[in-house]
Amino acid sequence: MKQAALMQVNLRLPSRLLFSGEAYKVVAEAENGAFALLPMHTDFVTALLPSVLILTDKQGHELFFGVDQGVLVKQDYQVDIAVRRAVQGEDLARLHDTVQASFVEVDEQERVARTALSKLEAGIVRRFSDLRKPLT
Repeated sequence: MKQAALMQVNLRLPSRLLFSGEAYKVVAEAENGAFALLPMHTDFVTALLPSVLILTDKQGHELFFGVDQGVLVKQDYQVDIAVRRAVQGEDLARLHDTVQASFVEVDEQERVARTALSKLEAGIVRRFSDLRKPLT
């Protein structure tokens, strides 16, 4: 394939670049369903749903990514994808296991953090209410 027949794809997480490379086709899922992007596709912006992102490289090999919600922007031959969480898998079966392990672990960490934050907020509210009590 010619260079112009490929898209430059960047898959970004909040903390790092997970994937950067060329792809012939990008398959993802938005609120209105799954879609595929090819190099000559019109410029495109959409919000992504948690799903499987599939990139087809110039040799025809498929790369699989489990992605959380995010945004996809295609402009000319550049595709930028920003998601909260993502993992790469060898195939769909292993990707499912990897997503379960990674995302469930992160969800548990977020739950613990939210619980700690709620306790801090409750403590602050109690202290403010104590300040409103008259001194005797």
